[in-house]
Amino acid sequence: MWVIAACGSALFAGLVAILGKLGVQTTDSDVATAMRTCVVLVLAWVVAACVGPLGAIGEIQPRTWLFLVLSGLATGGSWICYFKALSLGDVNKVVPIDKSSAVLASLLAIALFGETANLGVKLAAIAVILVGTLMMIERKDVRPPRDGGLGWLAYAVLAALFAALTAILGKVGIDGVESSLGTAIRTCVVLAASWGIVAWKGKLGLVRGIERRELAFLALSGLATGASWLCYYYALQTGVVSVVVQVDKLSIVASIAFAWLVLGERLSRKTSLGLLLIVVGTVAMTAFA
Repeated sequence: MWVIAACGSALFAGLVAILGKLGVQTTDSDVATAMRTCVVLVLAWVVAACVGPLGAIGEIQPRTWLFLVLSGLATGGSWICYFKALSLGDVNKVVPIDKSSAVLASLLAIALFGETANLGVKLAAIAVILVGTLMMIERKDVRPPRDGGLGWLAYAVLAALFAALTAILGKVGIDGVESSLGTAIRTCVVLAASWGIVAWKGKLGLVRGIERRELAFLALSGLATGASWLCYYYALQTGVVSVVVQVDKLSIVASIAFAWLVLGERLSRKTSLGLLLIVVGTVAMTAFA
């Protein structure tokens, strides 16, 4: 059952990007992030209640609260940039760059925490992932957009940077909190931050104009996130952790497969090879973590 749960986690995680893309066809990406986070918040607390006692929240130390808030702000920044990137670019390009956050987090962990076990293998895997990621970026992707704003590539890179920062903040100060409870608390911060940005930019009036179809996709994206978490934590509790982590990382394959089936996004030979390198590097880095 835990193997099925791990595969379910990757499958649902892969669906998140597609459902999110379908939810921002006409809906503002900031508003979409805020709406989706409402669903994620409910599911995050359901997961926390299922995994461990909620009473442990009273035992959290002030320093840990600080890092939970900072981690939540970084998570919020990652989600906002990720949805903006999805609204501007193709799923099969945005997702690989966003997943490169694992590379950034690993490099920071090596530099800041001295995590040098199997360093040669880690650096080789990181190099393979970076080469694969670069192969999935075409020359036209690095050109500035005509409107003078940031393009999807810049937002995807920012999403990866914020996601890596989330991992580092979690490593620094959230060791004493059960992971699902920490996730639930961070989601509260994400909710506050995302709606704060919507209000600050004067976009609250856009909420009423969300098309029902896109609202449904945003809600489904939040549900897919919750389902992925439920499967992931069940697999971690009952299965082999090293295998579960590897399977979950391969959600990138599910995202690109769904992008091909649902959105008709095709990969060229070059980008297909890049995807293969990312998968091989991710598996190697996880196996020797």
